[in-house]
Amino acid sequence: MTATATTGTSAADTTPVRLAVVLASTRDGRFGPTVGTWFTGLAEQREDLVVDVVDLVETPVPYTMGWGDPAPADAALFAAVTPRLAAADAFVVVTPEYNHSFPAPLKNLIDQHYVEWQAKPIGFVAYGGLAGGLRAVEQLRQVFAELHAVTVRDTVSFHGAAGTFEGSEPRDPEGCGTAAKTMLDQVVWWARALRDAKAARPYGS
Repeated sequence: MTATATTGTSAADTTPVRLAVVLASTRDGRFGPTVGTWFTGLAEQREDLVVDVVDLVETPVPYTMGWGDPAPADAALFAAVTPRLAAADAFVVVTPEYNHSFPAPLKNLIDQHYVEWQAKPIGFVAYGGLAGGLRAVEQLRQVFAELHAVTVRDTVSFHGAAGTFEGSEPRDPEGCGTAAKTMLDQVVWWARALRDAKAARPYGS
């Protein structure tokens, strides 16, 4: 008996990936919105993505840790961000590097959630000084691995970030755009693969 090859793409394969772009810095005068707006603009041009920007200035997460129910004010803050993380198929974190690491508000966001990250891909857009934020990214890979997330290999990195932009646009739009496309292609591939896998069998079962 000869097997017959079939071709075609399932409906799940062609459904746009819901991408949450997390802006990690909350400092006054932060450079993050410049990088984030540029990157989000590229992502929104893709037909395979639906983009939601989670800015930790606009959606702060309370610094509360515990096993009980949060206070009403804290519950309202979680309600503004947690459902958006849960709904995402994938994430891109836009982060600076602070003292060879990443910002405390981002760590807080990560630590206050768990299942929202599981079995989802995460890409990085980093910016900083000579290292371009890459030391922050390497630490984030370890953190997200503990949460059962999949970090993609390629990263968008801006070394000496303030000097790499002219106004709201990078001085090397072609190079930056190519790096962003490569990273997003990997994020979309993993998002669809993991989404299909979870539809067939819930993660961890």
